[in-house]
Amino acid sequence: MTQSAPVSRRALLAGAAALGGALALGRPSGAFAQAKYPDQPIKVVVPFGAGGVGDVTARIVGEKLGGVLGQRIVIENQPAAGGITAAQNVLRAPADGYTLALFSNGTAVSVGLFNKLPFDPVKQFKPVSSMGYFDFIFATSADKPYKTLADLLKAAKDKPGALNIGTVVVGSTQNLTGELFKTSAGIDARIVPFKTTPDLLMSTMRGDVDVMIDSYASLKTNLEDGKIRALATSAGVRSAVLPNVPTVAESGVPGFDVVSWNAFFVHADTPQPIVDALNAGLKKTLEDPDTKKRALELGIEARHSTPQEIGKRLADDIAKWTAVIEKAGVEKR
Repeated sequence: MTQSAPVSRRALLAGAAALGGALALGRPSGAFAQAKYPDQPIKVVVPFGAGGVGDVTARIVGEKLGGVLGQRIVIENQPAAGGITAAQNVLRAPADGYTLALFSNGTAVSVGLFNKLPFDPVKQFKPVSSMGYFDFIFATSADKPYKTLADLLKAAKDKPGALNIGTVVVGSTQNLTGELFKTSAGIDARIVPFKTTPDLLMSTMRGDVDVMIDSYASLKTNLEDGKIRALATSAGVRSAVLPNVPTVAESGVPGFDVVSWNAFFVHADTPQPIVDALNAGLKKTLEDPDTKKRALELGIEARHSTPQEIGKRLADDIAKWTAVIEKAGVEKR
Protein backbone atom coordinates (compact mmCIF):
# COMPACT_ATOMS: atom_id res chain seq x y z
CA MET A 1 0.00 0.00 0.00
CA THR A 2 1.35 3.40 -0.92
CA GLN A 3 0.92 6.44 1.27
CA SER A 4 -0.84 9.54 -0.08
CA ALA A 5 1.08 12.77 -0.33
CA PRO A 6 0.36 15.16 2.56
CA VAL A 7 -2.44 17.70 1.94
CA SER A 8 -2.39 21.11 3.57
CA ARG A 9 -5.26 22.31 5.76
CA ARG A 10 -5.75 25.31 3.44
CA ALA A 11 -6.14 23.02 0.42
CA LEU A 12 -8.68 20.85 2.25
CA LEU A 13 -10.75 23.88 3.22
CA ALA A 14 -10.61 25.28 -0.31
CA GLY A 15 -11.76 21.96 -1.78
CA ALA A 16 -14.62 21.66 0.70
CA ALA A 17 -15.76 25.19 -0.07
CA ALA A 18 -15.71 24.54 -3.82
CA LEU A 19 -17.70 21.31 -3.44
CA GLY A 20 -20.24 22.97 -1.15
CA GLY A 21 -20.70 25.85 -3.59
CA ALA A 22 -21.21 23.52 -6.51
CA LEU A 23 -23.80 21.46 -4.60
CA ALA A 24 -25.64 24.60 -3.52
CA LEU A 25 -25.86 25.74 -7.13
CA GLY A 26 -27.11 22.36 -8.28
CA ARG A 27 -24.00 21.84 -10.43
CA PRO A 28 -21.94 19.21 -8.56
CA SER A 29 -18.80 18.02 -10.29
CA GLY A 30 -16.93 14.73 -10.64
CA ALA A 31 -18.79 11.70 -9.28
CA PHE A 32 -21.70 13.96 -8.27
CA ALA A 33 -22.16 15.48 -11.74
CA GLN A 34 -25.76 16.01 -12.81
CA ALA A 35 -26.22 17.96 -16.03
CA LYS A 36 -28.95 20.54 -16.37
CA TYR A 37 -31.71 19.51 -18.83
CA PRO A 38 -31.36 19.80 -21.75
CA ASP A 39 -27.64 19.52 -22.45
CA GLN A 40 -27.87 17.76 -25.85
CA PRO A 41 -30.15 17.79 -28.94
CA ILE A 42 -33.73 16.58 -28.50
CA LYS A 43 -35.30 14.21 -31.02
CA VAL A 44 -38.99 14.36 -31.97
CA VAL A 45 -40.27 11.15 -33.58
CA VAL A 46 -43.07 11.99 -36.02
CA PRO A 47 -45.32 9.09 -37.14
CA PHE A 48 -46.00 10.74 -40.52
CA GLY A 49 -44.04 11.42 -43.68
CA ALA A 50 -42.41 14.77 -44.42
CA GLY A 51 -44.72 17.56 -45.56
CA GLY A 52 -47.88 16.55 -43.68
CA VAL A 53 -49.59 18.75 -41.09
CA GLY A 54 -47.97 16.90 -38.17
CA ASP A 55 -44.52 17.12 -39.70
CA VAL A 56 -44.85 20.80 -40.62
CA THR A 57 -46.20 21.67 -37.16
CA ALA A 58 -43.32 19.86 -35.48
CA ARG A 59 -40.77 21.71 -37.62
CA ILE A 60 -42.31 25.16 -37.03
CA VAL A 61 -42.52 24.57 -33.28
CA GLY A 62 -39.20 22.71 -33.07
CA GLU A 63 -37.27 25.56 -34.68
CA LYS A 64 -38.43 28.06 -32.06
CA LEU A 65 -38.37 25.60 -29.16
CA GLY A 66 -34.72 24.82 -29.88
CA GLY A 67 -33.86 28.47 -29.34
CA VAL A 68 -35.92 28.63 -26.14
CA LEU A 69 -34.26 25.52 -24.65
CA GLY A 70 -30.82 26.21 -26.07
CA GLN A 71 -30.59 22.87 -27.89
CA ARG A 72 -31.31 21.72 -31.44
CA ILE A 73 -34.62 19.92 -32.03
CA VAL A 74 -34.20 17.09 -34.54
CA ILE A 75 -37.30 15.86 -36.41
CA GLU A 76 -37.24 12.18 -37.34
CA ASN A 77 -40.03 10.90 -39.62
CA GLN A 78 -41.08 7.30 -39.02
CA PRO A 79 -44.37 6.82 -40.90
CA ALA A 80 -46.20 3.53 -40.38
CA ALA A 81 -49.78 2.38 -39.83
CA GLY A 82 -51.14 3.40 -36.45
CA GLY A 83 -47.95 5.27 -35.56
CA ILE A 84 -46.72 1.94 -34.20
CA THR A 85 -43.08 2.19 -35.33
CA ALA A 86 -42.64 5.71 -33.99
CA ALA A 87 -44.25 4.92 -30.61
CA GLN A 88 -42.23 1.75 -30.09
CA ASN A 89 -38.97 3.53 -30.88
CA VAL A 90 -39.74 6.21 -28.30
CA LEU A 91 -40.50 3.51 -25.72
CA ARG A 92 -37.17 1.79 -26.47
CA ALA A 93 -35.22 5.01 -25.91
CA PRO A 94 -34.14 6.12 -22.42
CA ALA A 95 -36.87 7.96 -20.49
CA ASP A 96 -34.70 11.06 -20.18
CA GLY A 97 -36.61 13.68 -22.18
CA TYR A 98 -34.33 13.49 -25.23
CA THR A 99 -36.74 11.44 -27.36
CA LEU A 100 -40.24 12.86 -27.73
CA ALA A 101 -43.30 11.37 -29.42
CA LEU A 102 -45.62 13.40 -31.58
CA PHE A 103 -49.16 12.17 -30.91
CA SER A 104 -52.21 13.35 -32.79
CA ASN A 105 -55.89 12.78 -33.21
CA GLY A 106 -54.71 9.86 -35.36
CA THR A 107 -53.25 8.25 -32.23
CA ALA A 108 -56.72 8.30 -30.65
CA VAL A 109 -58.21 6.85 -33.84
CA SER A 110 -55.65 4.03 -33.90
CA VAL A 111 -56.74 2.75 -30.49
CA GLY A 112 -60.21 2.00 -31.87
CA LEU A 113 -59.01 0.95 -35.32
CA PHE A 114 -56.63 -1.82 -34.28
CA ASN A 115 -57.74 -5.03 -32.60
CA LYS A 116 -54.62 -4.87 -30.45
CA LEU A 117 -52.43 -1.82 -30.71
CA PRO A 118 -48.93 -2.88 -29.54
CA PHE A 119 -48.55 0.18 -27.32
CA ASP A 120 -50.81 2.03 -24.90
CA PRO A 121 -50.69 5.80 -25.52
CA VAL A 122 -52.38 6.50 -22.19
CA LYS A 123 -50.50 4.15 -19.82
CA GLN A 124 -47.06 4.01 -21.46
CA PHE A 125 -46.71 7.71 -22.24
CA LYS A 126 -46.88 10.94 -20.29
CA PRO A 127 -48.46 14.06 -21.88
CA VAL A 128 -46.40 17.26 -22.18
CA SER A 129 -48.42 19.85 -24.12
CA SER A 130 -50.50 20.35 -27.21
CA MET A 131 -48.83 22.10 -30.15
CA GLY A 132 -51.44 22.81 -32.77
CA TYR A 133 -55.13 22.39 -33.49
CA PHE A 134 -56.76 22.40 -36.92
CA ASP A 135 -60.08 21.58 -38.49
CA PHE A 136 -61.01 20.06 -41.84
CA ILE A 137 -62.46 21.67 -44.93
CA PHE A 138 -65.43 20.30 -46.87
CA ALA A 139 -64.62 21.35 -50.44
CA THR A 140 -66.04 20.77 -53.90
CA SER A 141 -65.00 21.49 -57.49
CA ALA A 142 -65.62 25.06 -58.60
CA ASP A 143 -67.70 23.55 -61.45
CA LYS A 144 -70.10 21.71 -59.15
CA PRO A 145 -73.51 23.29 -58.55
CA TYR A 146 -73.17 23.22 -54.75
CA LYS A 147 -72.65 26.75 -53.43
CA THR A 148 -73.20 25.80 -49.80
CA LEU A 149 -73.14 22.65 -47.69
CA ALA A 150 -76.93 23.01 -47.38
CA ASP A 151 -77.12 22.59 -51.18
CA LEU A 152 -75.09 19.41 -50.91
CA LEU A 153 -77.26 18.04 -48.09
CA LYS A 154 -80.41 18.71 -50.12
CA ALA A 155 -78.95 16.88 -53.14
CA ALA A 156 -78.02 13.93 -50.91
CA LYS A 157 -81.53 13.71 -49.50
CA ASP A 158 -83.20 14.15 -52.90
CA LYS A 159 -81.19 11.25 -54.36
CA PRO A 160 -80.18 8.82 -51.60
CA GLY A 161 -76.98 6.91 -52.37
CA ALA A 162 -75.98 9.12 -55.30
CA LEU A 163 -73.63 11.49 -53.44
CA ASN A 164 -70.00 10.54 -52.88
CA ILE A 165 -67.57 11.91 -50.30
CA GLY A 166 -63.84 11.70 -50.98
CA THR A 167 -61.25 11.26 -48.23
CA VAL A 168 -57.80 9.79 -47.84
CA VAL A 169 -57.33 6.21 -46.60
CA VAL A 170 -59.90 4.26 -44.59
CA GLY A 171 -59.40 4.85 -40.88
CA SER A 172 -57.78 8.28 -41.27
CA THR A 173 -59.30 11.13 -39.28
CA GLN A 174 -60.57 12.63 -42.55
CA ASN A 175 -62.22 9.35 -43.47
CA LEU A 176 -63.87 9.00 -40.07
CA THR A 177 -64.97 12.63 -40.23
CA GLY A 178 -66.85 11.63 -43.38
CA GLU A 179 -68.43 8.70 -41.56
CA LEU A 180 -69.45 10.95 -38.65
CA PHE A 181 -70.87 13.49 -41.12
CA LYS A 182 -73.03 10.83 -42.81
CA THR A 183 -74.56 9.61 -39.57
CA SER A 184 -74.91 13.09 -38.02
CA ALA A 185 -76.59 14.50 -41.15
CA GLY A 186 -78.72 11.40 -41.65
CA ILE A 187 -77.78 11.01 -45.31
CA ASP A 188 -77.15 8.00 -47.52
CA ALA A 189 -73.84 8.75 -49.24
CA ARG A 190 -70.84 6.74 -50.38
CA ILE A 191 -67.39 7.43 -48.97
CA VAL A 192 -64.60 6.94 -51.49
CA PRO A 193 -61.10 6.54 -50.01
CA PHE A 194 -57.95 7.60 -51.92
CA LYS A 195 -54.35 6.67 -51.19
CA THR A 196 -53.08 10.25 -51.21
CA THR A 197 -54.39 13.81 -50.99
CA PRO A 198 -53.07 14.70 -54.50
CA ASP A 199 -55.09 11.80 -55.96
CA LEU A 200 -58.15 12.97 -54.06
CA LEU A 201 -57.68 16.58 -55.16
CA MET A 202 -57.32 15.59 -58.82
CA SER A 203 -60.52 13.55 -58.70
CA THR A 204 -62.37 16.40 -56.98
CA MET A 205 -61.26 18.97 -59.55
CA ARG A 206 -62.34 16.61 -62.35
CA GLY A 207 -65.77 16.44 -60.77
CA ASP A 208 -65.63 12.72 -59.96
CA VAL A 209 -65.95 13.49 -56.24
CA ASP A 210 -68.90 15.58 -55.02
CA VAL A 211 -67.22 16.78 -51.83
CA MET A 212 -63.83 16.10 -50.29
CA ILE A 213 -62.62 16.41 -46.70
CA ASP A 214 -59.05 17.42 -45.89
CA SER A 215 -56.95 19.98 -44.04
CA TYR A 216 -56.54 23.61 -45.06
CA ALA A 217 -52.78 23.05 -45.43
CA SER A 218 -53.48 20.41 -48.10
CA LEU A 219 -56.07 22.51 -49.97
CA LYS A 220 -54.68 26.03 -49.59
CA THR A 221 -53.20 26.40 -53.09
CA ASN A 222 -56.30 25.13 -54.90
CA LEU A 223 -58.64 27.18 -52.73
CA GLU A 224 -56.64 30.29 -53.54
CA ASP A 225 -56.56 29.64 -57.29
CA GLY A 226 -60.31 28.98 -57.33
CA LYS A 227 -60.19 25.39 -58.60
CA ILE A 228 -62.06 24.16 -55.55
CA ARG A 229 -64.61 25.87 -53.31
CA ALA A 230 -64.86 25.56 -49.52
CA LEU A 231 -68.39 24.73 -48.40
CA ALA A 232 -67.86 24.34 -44.65
CA THR A 233 -65.33 23.78 -41.89
CA SER A 234 -65.52 20.96 -39.37
CA ALA A 235 -64.91 22.65 -36.01
CA GLY A 236 -67.59 24.01 -33.71
CA VAL A 237 -66.41 27.57 -34.42
CA ARG A 238 -65.37 29.20 -37.69
CA SER A 239 -61.81 28.88 -38.90
CA ALA A 240 -59.52 31.87 -38.38
CA VAL A 241 -58.14 31.42 -41.92
CA LEU A 242 -61.58 31.05 -43.55
CA PRO A 243 -63.82 33.26 -41.40
CA ASN A 244 -66.42 33.68 -44.15
CA VAL A 245 -66.95 29.93 -44.52
CA PRO A 246 -69.67 28.57 -42.19
CA THR A 247 -69.17 25.52 -40.03
CA VAL A 248 -70.86 22.19 -40.71
CA ALA A 249 -72.96 22.82 -37.58
CA GLU A 250 -74.12 26.16 -38.98
CA SER A 251 -74.95 24.52 -42.30
CA GLY A 252 -77.58 22.09 -41.08
CA VAL A 253 -75.80 19.49 -38.92
CA PRO A 254 -76.21 20.74 -35.32
CA GLY A 255 -73.53 19.71 -32.84
CA PHE A 256 -71.02 18.61 -35.47
CA ASP A 257 -67.53 19.39 -34.17
CA VAL A 258 -64.31 17.79 -35.38
CA VAL A 259 -60.93 19.27 -34.50
CA SER A 260 -57.65 17.48 -35.02
CA TRP A 261 -54.51 18.16 -33.00
CA ASN A 262 -50.83 17.46 -32.55
CA ALA A 263 -49.01 17.22 -29.22
CA PHE A 264 -45.80 16.16 -27.52
CA PHE A 265 -45.75 13.10 -25.28
CA VAL A 266 -42.82 11.35 -23.57
CA HIS A 267 -42.11 7.92 -22.08
CA ALA A 268 -44.21 7.46 -18.93
CA ASP A 269 -41.07 7.03 -16.80
CA THR A 270 -39.70 10.46 -17.71
CA PRO A 271 -39.02 12.49 -14.51
CA GLN A 272 -41.62 15.18 -13.87
CA PRO A 273 -39.07 18.05 -13.70
CA ILE A 274 -38.14 17.27 -17.32
CA VAL A 275 -41.81 17.28 -18.36
CA ASP A 276 -42.21 20.61 -16.57
CA ALA A 277 -39.17 22.07 -18.37
CA LEU A 278 -40.51 20.95 -21.75
CA ASN A 279 -43.98 22.29 -20.99
CA ALA A 280 -42.57 25.67 -19.96
CA GLY A 281 -40.46 25.82 -23.13
CA LEU A 282 -43.48 24.98 -25.27
CA LYS A 283 -45.60 27.62 -23.55
CA LYS A 284 -43.07 30.30 -24.45
CA THR A 285 -42.70 28.91 -27.98
CA LEU A 286 -46.41 28.62 -28.74
CA GLU A 287 -47.20 32.07 -27.41
CA ASP A 288 -44.57 33.61 -29.71
CA PRO A 289 -46.30 35.80 -32.36
CA ASP A 290 -44.06 34.55 -35.18
CA THR A 291 -44.79 30.91 -34.36
CA LYS A 292 -48.52 31.64 -34.27
CA LYS A 293 -48.37 33.50 -37.59
CA ARG A 294 -46.42 30.77 -39.43
CA ALA A 295 -48.73 28.06 -38.14
CA LEU A 296 -51.92 29.99 -38.94
CA GLU A 297 -50.80 30.44 -42.55
CA LEU A 298 -51.30 26.67 -42.82
CA GLY A 299 -54.59 26.68 -40.94
CA ILE A 300 -53.02 25.52 -37.67
CA GLU A 301 -53.78 27.25 -34.37
CA ALA A 302 -50.61 27.07 -32.28
CA ARG A 303 -51.83 26.46 -28.73
CA HIS A 304 -50.14 25.42 -25.48
CA SER A 305 -51.87 23.25 -22.88
CA THR A 306 -51.18 21.73 -19.51
CA PRO A 307 -50.22 18.03 -19.53
CA GLN A 308 -53.57 17.26 -17.92
CA GLU A 309 -55.55 19.06 -20.63
CA ILE A 310 -53.94 17.26 -23.56
CA GLY A 311 -54.04 13.97 -21.67
CA LYS A 312 -57.81 14.37 -21.24
CA ARG A 313 -58.18 15.32 -24.90
CA LEU A 314 -56.47 12.09 -25.94
CA ALA A 315 -58.69 10.00 -23.66
CA ASP A 316 -61.87 11.77 -24.80
CA ASP A 317 -60.98 11.37 -28.48
CA ILE A 318 -60.21 7.67 -28.01
CA ALA A 319 -63.78 7.22 -26.75
CA LYS A 320 -65.26 9.43 -29.48
CA TRP A 321 -63.56 7.82 -32.47
CA THR A 322 -63.88 4.27 -31.17
CA ALA A 323 -67.64 4.83 -31.14
CA VAL A 324 -67.56 6.25 -34.70
CA ILE A 325 -65.52 3.28 -35.94
CA GLU A 326 -67.89 0.78 -34.36
CA LYS A 327 -71.02 2.54 -35.63
CA ALA A 328 -69.63 2.82 -39.16
CA GLY A 329 -68.58 -0.82 -39.16
CA VAL A 330 -65.02 0.03 -40.20
CA GLU A 331 -63.02 -3.18 -40.39
CA LYS A 332 -60.43 -3.37 -37.62
CA ARG A 333 -56.81 -4.19 -38.35
